Amino acid sequence: MRTLSAFILVLFFCLNHITGAQTSYDEFVRIKDIIPDIAVDLKYATTDNVFDQQKLYTANECYMLKELAYRLKLVQDSLRNVRSFNGSDYPEGLGLKIWDGYRPRSVQYVMFDIFPDPTFVANPDNGSGHNRGGAVDVTLIDISTGQELFMPTGFDDFSDAAGHDYPKHLLHPIVYNNREYLKSIMLNVGGLSYYIAEWWHYQLSDNNKYPLMDFQMK
Repeated sequence: MRTLSAFILVLFFCLNHITGAQTSYDEFVRIKDIIPDIAVDLKYATTDNVFDQQKLYTANECYMLKELAYRLKLVQDSLRNVRSFNGSDYPEGLGLKIWDGYRPRSVQYVMFDIFPDPTFVANPDNGSGHNRGGAVDVTLIDISTGQELFMPTGFDDFSDAAGHDYPKHLLHPIVYNNREYLKSIMLNVGGLSYYIAEWWHYQLSDNNKYPLMDFQMK
């Protein structure tokens, strides 16, 4: 039933883009207003980040395009029903934790000045999906405890191990299965695309059509 719901929503989006009809899905929303129980831990609102441990955001408030938010809601609704996975039990199901959503373009310039490697930090002259509100950085958690599931690396690990294509035989089976399950549900239920170099990064496949934005969260 949830797979059918995801298909219907994706079909609606596709038909809407084809016909050129206007919807409210290009608006920005606060993700907690759409998914109240989703975990939000914006690393750039803290000093717990790789960019000289600077607070780059003014608040731990995650915004994104409404279309992306509702796709994440499909994923979260599906994850809540997962009671057993990869050898572990989850009495209240699984859930998503968001590390980053919309990112002001001015912050993108700061990040690129610190780490000017376009493999991991998009050149702000062209902008990132995050600057458009069309990308999100996520991991999986146990809803009952808030504990993150084991993944190949931590967030913003700029190494080969962070890639979706990092070989299976180099990872613990539990870690590999967690990475692949996140990818599967984000693509097959959420209808999103992924960025090959970062296991945590997912985005609207057409996010480049949206404008680059530069407002701070409050």
